[in-house]
Amino acid sequence: MLRIAIVAILLATPTVAQETKAQSCRYQSDVVYAIQQARLNKVKERDVAQAVADGNPSWPENYNAAIPLITPWVYQQKMRDVRNKNLGAAWLELCLQQ
Repeated sequence: MLRIAIVAILLATPTVAQETKAQSCRYQSDVVYAIQQARLNKVKERDVAQAVADGNPSWPENYNAAIPLITPWVYQQKMRDVRNKNLGAAWLELCLQQ
């Protein structure tokens, strides 16, 4: 949980002057959702970064740096939670509250 909070704080700081906190949180949420989808598609944890990149993500490239940090958290979740919960939406809510 501490790792999630640290990543959220680091990524919640907009890197571009025009990027708002809400937009940054949205990109983070998209990253989490993409990792969740990779897990649902049975992508091996070590291959997630490449699988997500192959999906031509719409977020700015600097958000790809979060993939190796967030992937272990997603892969530690129980599979029933990965199937039944929207981890990206949960991340968005947490990020916006920071």
